[in-house]
Amino acid sequence: MPANDKKTFEENLTDLEAIVTRLERGDVPLEEALTQFQAGVGLSQELQKTLAEAEKTLTKMINDQGQAVAFDTSDAN
Repeated sequence: MPANDKKTFEENLTDLEAIVTRLERGDVPLEEALTQFQAGVGLSQELQKTLAEAEKTLTKMINDQGQAVAFDTSDAN
């Protein structure tokens, strides 16, 4: 896959679920299981990073000057 064809969040999640399913079956040779586990950890980290970035984006708003600022919910009450 070319570098600019980055997988989507959903594709990475599907790949991670497939790895977990294979490992849970327990019929994977040890060497392959270790490789799959490492790939799963990498996918998990990528997914967590994507979610953290999405959370940062969703917790920002645009002020009157057109600048992105943190959304402050402390004044909501």
